[in-house]
Amino acid sequence: MKRRLNLRVPRSGAGRRAGAALALTALTVPLTVAFGSTAQAATASSCTASRGPYQKQAEKFLGLRVDGRQSAADCRAIRAFQTTHGITPNIGYAGPVTWGVMRVVAQQNAAGRTPNKAGHCPTNKGRIACVDLTRQLSWIQDGGKLVFGPVPVRTGRDGYETRTGAKKIYWRHLHHVSTLYNVPMPYSQFFDGGQAFHSISGSVWSAPGSHGCVNMRSNDAKKYWSLLKNGDDVYVYGRKPGT
Repeated sequence: MKRRLNLRVPRSGAGRRAGAALALTALTVPLTVAFGSTAQAATASSCTASRGPYQKQAEKFLGLRVDGRQSAADCRAIRAFQTTHGITPNIGYAGPVTWGVMRVVAQQNAAGRTPNKAGHCPTNKGRIACVDLTRQLSWIQDGGKLVFGPVPVRTGRDGYETRTGAKKIYWRHLHHVSTLYNVPMPYSQFFDGGQAFHSISGSVWSAPGSHGCVNMRSNDAKKYWSLLKNGDDVYVYGRKPGT
């Protein structure tokens, strides 16, 4: 049963307030992966000797020797990736969460400076913020010209998906604080009910995702704040992996 929430936004109506609260993120919520007995016994400060189900894929992604066998070097490289991208436990186990993040990062890297190469985000408008849920990327363009980005983002988890379609920024609050979780949401720019661009203090790659908002790194959210204004267009498309 859904609770009625009390996030204050400038539009009237209880439905708008409820929608805003539902869009808040559970900031930096780690997703613990189930491992075999050896991996489960490992502590956060150790490196597991267990071979993960995505061992070969992780080795290939990291440029390691692809033999499907866990080595000390493999574990250190996988663990470093996990630490950088907020994956816990970070013990060097090539599990489904780690491989899922690697796939997203590979797509983000491949986007380069042409994130809208496929033309999914409209180019017949002026300033527009594009959000690709599939690649977990966002960028700003003027018509067909790339203005900023692409940058990695974290969107809504399963059951709290960031809604797709054409939107407009309707309210901005620099020092917004969630009344539901009592956590800061700096550089909030709301574009659909309670769904907004805003920064988080943790990793934008950490699973499972937000409650609908588009989470950003602090510097990226700050840049969006400087480039966008009320009335600017936002376009959300694709589907977040796992939703």
